[in-house]
Amino acid sequence: MSTAPPTRYDPARVEARWSEAWQAAGVGHADPSSDRPPFSIAIPPPNVTGVLHMGHALNNTIQDVLVRTRRMAGDETLWICGTDHAGIATQAVVEKSLAAEGVRRADLGREEFVRRVWGWKDEYGGRIIDQLRRLGCTLDYGRERFTMDEGYADAVLQVFVRLYEKGWIYRDRYMVNWDPGLGSAISDLEVEDREVTDTLVSIAYPLADGDGEIVVATVRPETMLGDTAVAVNPADERYRALVGRTVRLPLVGREIPIVADDHVQPEFGTGALKVTPAHAADDMDIARRHDLEWINVIGEDGRMTPEAGERYAGLTPAECAERVVADLRAQGLIRAEREYTHTVPFSHRSGARVEPLVSLQWFCDMSELAKPAIAAVEEGRVRFTPAKWGEVYLDWMREIRPWCISRQLWWGHQIPVWYRGDEVHVGTSAPEGEGWERDPDVLDTWFSSALWPFATLGWPRRTPELERFYPTRVLSTARDIIFLWVARMVMMGVEFMGAEPFSDVYIHSVVQAPDGRRMSKSLGTGIDPLEQVDQHGADALRFGLLMMSSTQDVRYSADRIDQGRQLVTKLWNATRLVVDRGGRVQPGPPPARTLADRWIASRIADATERARELTDAFALSQLADLVYHLVFDDYCDWYLELLKAGEATAEMAGHALEQLLALAHPLMPFVTEECWSQLPGSEGLMAVHAPPSAPGPRDEAAEGEIDEVREVVTALRAYRSKRNLPPRTPLVMDPAPHPAAAALDAVAAADDATRPTLVKTLLGGGRSIAVGPAAEAIDPEVERRRLADELTRAESELERATRKLADARFVERAPAHLVQAERDKAERYAAEREALSARIAALGG
Repeated sequence: MSTAPPTRYDPARVEARWSEAWQAAGVGHADPSSDRPPFSIAIPPPNVTGVLHMGHALNNTIQDVLVRTRRMAGDETLWICGTDHAGIATQAVVEKSLAAEGVRRADLGREEFVRRVWGWKDEYGGRIIDQLRRLGCTLDYGRERFTMDEGYADAVLQVFVRLYEKGWIYRDRYMVNWDPGLGSAISDLEVEDREVTDTLVSIAYPLADGDGEIVVATVRPETMLGDTAVAVNPADERYRALVGRTVRLPLVGREIPIVADDHVQPEFGTGALKVTPAHAADDMDIARRHDLEWINVIGEDGRMTPEAGERYAGLTPAECAERVVADLRAQGLIRAEREYTHTVPFSHRSGARVEPLVSLQWFCDMSELAKPAIAAVEEGRVRFTPAKWGEVYLDWMREIRPWCISRQLWWGHQIPVWYRGDEVHVGTSAPEGEGWERDPDVLDTWFSSALWPFATLGWPRRTPELERFYPTRVLSTARDIIFLWVARMVMMGVEFMGAEPFSDVYIHSVVQAPDGRRMSKSLGTGIDPLEQVDQHGADALRFGLLMMSSTQDVRYSADRIDQGRQLVTKLWNATRLVVDRGGRVQPGPPPARTLADRWIASRIADATERARELTDAFALSQLADLVYHLVFDDYCDWYLELLKAGEATAEMAGHALEQLLALAHPLMPFVTEECWSQLPGSEGLMAVHAPPSAPGPRDEAAEGEIDEVREVVTALRAYRSKRNLPPRTPLVMDPAPHPAAAALDAVAAADDATRPTLVKTLLGGGRSIAVGPAAEAIDPEVERRRLADELTRAESELERATRKLADARFVERAPAHLVQAERDKAERYAAEREALSARIAALGG
């Protein structure tokens, strides 16, 4: 005889045990020699510095749902596990820890510093992987990769060398985002725009021939020291006559031209733009079009260079701006000053204001790489969900620029280039001979992560994993790295593997703080997902996040997490009831012996089919909602009540619960695994259980019949509630109640003795039943008072309708349908008055 499951479900006790059990059973481990259909997903590798945040929790729950669904369907599934070395973030963390010891990176030297970073990674770098285990994620932890491990590093060097040999990687001076705080170029992802209020200064630039001036407006007066032109719009009548003439640059004395360029906005400032090609991307484009000189006046150390002039060299840009304005004022060249609020780029890592400047860097020409990656989306080989993100991808790819791939850091993949005098060697290993020095820069983190879907599988070696699991099937990620990562993976996958790295890209929503702001520890709006796991369990968090997810950003909802917690409890209590009633697991579905059995089998079949459609469409919030209502409404609130009333069988209850657990398992793996283990006759793990059975034909007759039963019982309960009758007060009904309705509620057919006490209760579709308390349940005095109140109401309504019909103006002027409606009311309330009077008389009143 089976032992009943414990009364209370304890997530803390259950979850750690099942996480270990899945690992021990190799649930996440993929076998490349298997003949089962392959299904693979590559995790967006979290930074080695990272800890689980709500975005990670949502995205990895989504991936786990997809992976568990395909695993249960019999596919050989690989969820590629690993972390990214996160060059800037990791170096910053380690430098901060060294600073606490009073040590600087330069004090250690490159080799010792890198050794320290590896030590930090070994001690702290696995935190987020352990946290993913707590969330229930079934990654292939035995194949965990790291973007700096030996095999992966070899792949990175191979790609660099091959692209260099094709002429697509080159070294040049070009505009980059320069972070003075880090002393490195940074990617767009490391740049955040902040609103800043600066002073917009209008400066007079005297015409070189002394015949007048042209006034420019700028918020960065310090950069005027590097001006090489003044630009105006060719359609601007104010300046048309000045195009082609020259001005003398104030404070410097350099003679520079006035050029006409469509980029200039006549309505901004004075309509005349100072052109500083070395320190503004738009100015650089103007300079290219007009063959202008570039002059660097801000250096990579974040200070003014000697090119700015002896009086300004060595100052910070802010110090220089103050001195320039003072000097211009002294020369009488300031024409206006006013406050101006605008967005300014800052480094997300160091907090320093980003300087756009021309720097000698390594670049990758993306034009040829982009062509097949554009075709992949245009021709549907890579599909975005929601589809709008595919258009965003294409818009960016069609305007793609060279990619700055070098970073002035020590932690990362050092660029495989060596110099000796004028000689340059590019290769995966150092050249022979003395006197060679390796380029000190490292590659942008996104360069190595662009190889993730195939380098993690062993490329450039033709490993069994690579042959079996590339291309992967789905990429689930956030929108902010479509350009930085998604596009680059497509380009590299086509170039080096000859095939796109995935067929579907799902862009999930961003979970915002409850007040709509972004989640941030610094803003005090962050919510720790692990705290939610501690309080409510991983299943509740997973389910709640899925319910929140959509195609738009969503606000975090504690109610959704609570809804998940309630569903966990409901599944647990359902399992206890089924076990108590003798339900068990048996081979194949049992025969449907009752109407209720036929109904629940049909409901589960329908839900199974819809669940597959929703999963394939990444409509996971709808999937979660489907599971919730199937468990709560259909199975627990109605079918198990019919089971307790003797209208359903324990055999079907056990089988239906097995199907429900299989359907819910990808969303809520821990509680479903625990419930499955408690069912008598269960074998193996729910994690590798077959999915719910293929749906058979819907039993629409059974569904229709039970729908009527539910409607009647709901109406009966509403009748009791309205009259403040106790829940099991015996009722009588006309027409005779369905046997299932009679079993669920204290209701019997009316006979001649009870029929006069019945009142009409409306159902859907224009149908109605007559219902009332059984004779033995009636307190004559209470019933007499209730009927008297109803009689008073009916008489009042009859009087109102009669009075309206007696008004000749109403009858003559009102639309015919309104007049007829009043006549119908009068007739109805007159009949109701007679019936109520008869019932009061029958009670002796």
